[in-house]
Amino acid sequence: MSNAASYARWSLEPYCIGMKLRTLRTRKRLTLARLAAETGLSTALLSKLETDRMIPTLPTLAIISRVYGVGLSYFFSEPARHTLSITRKAHLTSNGRSADAVKHTPLNSADDSRLVAEMIELVPGGTSSTLEGSPKLCRFVYVLEGRVQLDAGGMHEVMEAGDCFYIESQMAIAWCATGKSRCRLLAVMPVGSGQD
Repeated sequence: MSNAASYARWSLEPYCIGMKLRTLRTRKRLTLARLAAETGLSTALLSKLETDRMIPTLPTLAIISRVYGVGLSYFFSEPARHTLSITRKAHLTSNGRSADAVKHTPLNSADDSRLVAEMIELVPGGTSSTLEGSPKLCRFVYVLEGRVQLDAGGMHEVMEAGDCFYIESQMAIAWCATGKSRCRLLAVMPVGSGQD
């Protein structure tokens, strides 16, 4: 591959043209054969374009755009915001036991994220609670492992692995691992929500 072709492929990557082509086709519930019949392009060419094995020319995109009823700007609009944060499993495993009753492991590292995701580990009998009257307690919690007792607003619920709950509250919330094994929770909350 020449340097010019490599540069073109690299500079077009952020636009995800192949993925946009496939998304438009599946939304319209068209097969490649049907799209080929409507555009006059071969199914092999359309398949290569959708899988990013070939860079489309502007005339080819114009023909496809006409069938889908979109302008060329659909394929070349700059994303207003794009953040991808990856946390590898190796970063989540702890080395040894912690003396803390509650351990918080952040799962996303983007500084400007609108959501905070974390894994919370509770040792048996360890209690975690929010501040009384916290103005913005809001979170979704999924129980990954173990059992957790949730005390919220006078309700006492035991949640097991696979259970989840969503809570928005200004009341004091407490939870603890029940049984003899640790409890691991996945918690997702908006930035600025009450943290324990």
